[in-house]
Amino acid sequence: MPAITTVTESAVLSVPLERIWHVVSATDRYAEWVDGVLEVTAHHGSAEVGRTYSERNRTVGPLTTRSTWTVRGVDPLRRRVDTATGFDPLHDLTNTFEFRRLTFEDGTEGVEMTYTVRYRPGLGVLGRAIDRMQQPGLRRAFRASMRNLEDLVVAEGDPAPASTT
Repeated sequence: MPAITTVTESAVLSVPLERIWHVVSATDRYAEWVDGVLEVTAHHGSAEVGRTYSERNRTVGPLTTRSTWTVRGVDPLRRRVDTATGFDPLHDLTNTFEFRRLTFEDGTEGVEMTYTVRYRPGLGVLGRAIDRMQQPGLRRAFRASMRNLEDLVVAEGDPAPASTT
């Protein structure tokens, strides 16, 4: 059995953790910020363990695939783990988002986000060679996704205050 490949990137996002978590937890919003997600084709709203959602994803060049994700773990404001099918020849694909609250010197809040994917490449020696070539692109996509997420949260502005009436 081929070894597990792990690809991970971290970024500091200059927005409050609660606002990041709100967007990351919305399974219908991934096409808005995850690089490579063209559309969410089925979803269940807020991420819940055991529930699934589906996407149409960009793979290589003009090629696309359809993936189905299952939410495997939710530790609110800290960690989210999902597994996927549909990314052949990748097997046992697990996606993890991890968050650490930060407070900057000026008193504002931010988040250190770590985006990790683990999988087994298929196709033997050829698959391992392709995997080594595609890892830099995955890292770029993770960095772009985290910047997209930050930009989306900033563009949405502060949530409206709750009504007191």
